[in-house]
Amino acid sequence: MLVQLVLFCCMPLSAQLRIGGSSESAMRKLAIAEMATVNLYVDSVDENKLVEDAIRGMIEKLDPHSSYATPKEVKSFNEPLQGNFEGIGVQFNMLEDTLLVVQTINDGPSEKVGIVAGDRIISVNDTAIAGVKMSKEDIMKRLRGPKGTKVKVGIKRQGISETVYFTVVRDKIPLNTVDALYMIKPGIGYIRISSFGATTHQEFVDGIKKLQQQGAQQGTPLKDLIIDLQENGGGYLQAAADVLNELLEDDDLLVYTEGRRIRRQEFRAKGNGIFRTGRVVVLINEFSASAAEIVAGAIQDQDRGTVVGRRSFGKGLVQRPIDLPDGSMIRLTVAHYYTPSGRCIQKPYKKGELKDYAMDLDNRFKHGEFTSVDSIHFADSLKYQTLKKHRTVYGGGGIMPDYFVPLDTMRYTKYHRELSAKSIIINANLKYATKHRKALLKKYATYEEFDKDYEVPRTLLDEIFAEGDKQKVKRPDDAETMQKTEKSIAMQLKALIARDLWTMNEYFRSVNAHSDVIKCALEQLN
Repeated sequence: MLVQLVLFCCMPLSAQLRIGGSSESAMRKLAIAEMATVNLYVDSVDENKLVEDAIRGMIEKLDPHSSYATPKEVKSFNEPLQGNFEGIGVQFNMLEDTLLVVQTINDGPSEKVGIVAGDRIISVNDTAIAGVKMSKEDIMKRLRGPKGTKVKVGIKRQGISETVYFTVVRDKIPLNTVDALYMIKPGIGYIRISSFGATTHQEFVDGIKKLQQQGAQQGTPLKDLIIDLQENGGGYLQAAADVLNELLEDDDLLVYTEGRRIRRQEFRAKGNGIFRTGRVVVLINEFSASAAEIVAGAIQDQDRGTVVGRRSFGKGLVQRPIDLPDGSMIRLTVAHYYTPSGRCIQKPYKKGELKDYAMDLDNRFKHGEFTSVDSIHFADSLKYQTLKKHRTVYGGGGIMPDYFVPLDTMRYTKYHRELSAKSIIINANLKYATKHRKALLKKYATYEEFDKDYEVPRTLLDEIFAEGDKQKVKRPDDAETMQKTEKSIAMQLKALIARDLWTMNEYFRSVNAHSDVIKCALEQLN
């Protein structure tokens, strides 16, 4: 029985697991119920689905982060963490039912055969994918495939009337977790980590070395570091520990885990890190979770640096993957993780009540926690002391930053948000970047030139507003709101165009120039 296999799969993971007594009785009860339903129920049933539903039913009554995943879901979940997948190597967006290539992966399969940014892929292996309302998932399924296999893609390219065909040999495509990396000010490096996967530690080390080289070339050595973990939902605990090792001194406690069946396991620094002396600022917000909170918590508890932003998500549970025979997986919570001062930062939850847990961020927003530090209250029982300077920090629900930066709810008008929600801004940007890419790159040889001199044309803004009218998005009545909207959309478009001409690195360089969180971080370093 599959139910028995689930239990036996757990056994190698914990020698403490024993089957007997009430546990054996419960297992027999479940097996009898499954057997009776399959053999006696009035209609035919799908036995595999029956067992899957039973597993989901058990898991859903536990904590919010234990889960069951089908083989297909397991593959989709693992790819970003493993750091690669097999495909043709393009970043793309969908524009009016057509796949538009935004960037090709450097030295990847598509770049090698001559596919360039701005190309529109209209067919895959002679099957039309443009104008047929095919889902993004189906398109990706056709483009991806085992390394070494070939795929024929039909391309529409600006300035060429006929369809151009390329045969691409699929290969391993890296999935980087470091989104941006540059010297934000003389002597101050900036690095943004989107998640903690198998390649994150090496990307981080390579990034620090690159920042050190850039600092030397600019005549101001790298002295301080801003680590941006905003919107970082976490990933591998070991990856977070490895990144922390590069920042902390020998034998400094990084994090520890402990559970009912799991003995305390400590992660400590080895003293061989690449950046152990310069000042560090870590940026977090309400979407920073799990491994991102491990990093922020250790930096704070060890008084290694400053945490800036808003209170993090509050996920302090450790999941262990349990592989099942058919390729599916249970991710079962087996322990809590604790920051060096002993804080468990898992926010409160009631077993089986997932809806309330899922609404936590909405409730925090309604209570004003994103806009006012005075709206955030911690019980005295949750007070802890940092290990070196003995500053007061709090457990019981996320990492509270040392410097709170409120969410600017007034930056984007309702009109701007509605235009964005209907994809009007992003679609206008994609069309504009495709049409003007060559001319823009010819005029602006570097991002620095673009950042200094480029202004979003009035005609592009007017196109967006006209499309909004067409889709019945009501323009604001007052001139002040309209002027504010134009300014914020222009800022957004400039960043998107920079991304399309270069990389995500330039996108964040543009966005960060207007970020209140970045401004606060720089103020602490200055």
